[in-house]
Amino acid sequence: MLPKKLREWFTGPGGGPFSTPTNAFLWTLRAVFIALTIGVATSALLYFDRRNEIVEGVASFATFLILGVVIIVVDVFTRNKQITTISSVYFGLLMGFFLGQLFWMALEPIFRGYLHPSITDFVRLFIIVVMCYISVSVLVQTKDEFRFIIPYVEFSKQIKGAKPLVLDTSVIIDGRIADICDTGVIDTKMIVPRFVLQELQAIADSSDKIKRNRGRRGLDILKRMQSNTKVELHMHEGNLAELRDVHKVDERLVVLANVLSARVVTNDFNLNKIAQLQGVEVINLNELANALKLVALPGENLNLRIVKQGDQIGQGVGYLDDGTMVVVEQGRSAIGQEVSITVTSVLQTPAGRMIFGKIDSGDTSVRRQEDRVSR
Repeated sequence: MLPKKLREWFTGPGGGPFSTPTNAFLWTLRAVFIALTIGVATSALLYFDRRNEIVEGVASFATFLILGVVIIVVDVFTRNKQITTISSVYFGLLMGFFLGQLFWMALEPIFRGYLHPSITDFVRLFIIVVMCYISVSVLVQTKDEFRFIIPYVEFSKQIKGAKPLVLDTSVIIDGRIADICDTGVIDTKMIVPRFVLQELQAIADSSDKIKRNRGRRGLDILKRMQSNTKVELHMHEGNLAELRDVHKVDERLVVLANVLSARVVTNDFNLNKIAQLQGVEVINLNELANALKLVALPGENLNLRIVKQGDQIGQGVGYLDDGTMVVVEQGRSAIGQEVSITVTSVLQTPAGRMIFGKIDSGDTSVRRQEDRVSR
């Protein structure tokens, strides 16, 4: 039997090698890779041992083994791997090798006449390495702008399934998005642009105490979402060509969502309108919260406690469990009491839902209170 803590690490959520089928496959693949690396290193050692070259054999064995371990460590500790980065490296190497060969074919006649033949091979290798580096570097830095282009035809990425969600600063600070993620209802990728993260850091470093607390709360919410296995959270660098001349965060969010064919998640009413005007879909958490509130129809009875007086003469105000405000006609005399009311109308506003009602005529406790007031 394994110790409890070790068993929890193996099977626990998040980091254990057998916590999910994908993790189990990855750790099995890594074990096979290490075994193959040890096999190759041992073969090299035996080869040099047969030739009585012990130093070279030990050096080869250690080199293969260290390279294998380094590759595994880099793989394990590299988080949020992106297929775009891998593709950029792959195509960069192919392009660099091809361009290096072309440059060498053009320069070979010159070098052949002035350099020793043994040196020209090193020059050729150096040119290929330089071109591979330049190609990989350029493609990695511009991977978000990359398109396969044929004259008059552009093949852009097609989004299958649900569109990704781009998070606004306000919705991260609000915190309710993390609670929604905990329910497992969101099964699409969530994107946090780098400029939103920078805005959060600026708010967290503010000299104003309230802003500083809001910024730190936003960073804590992001950390909580990043460790949540039920949601896929990605950081986007936001270095698109379309964003170079856009500086305001709200405008950059809308442009980024439009380019990525994504939806914006926000609490900001103005950002909501701007995005809709530009044809970008928006999910407003305030509207979502209002849609999930209790539906009260005229004629239904509700029980609630009247906590304060209303704006108009004789009115009392109470609140339902979800925070919906209820205005009760002639309810001022029942402040501090729990009463039964009959719903007369429901008003839906951008700020939320408001319910109007009157005290049920059968509530004897209120009638006794009104009698005392009249005396």
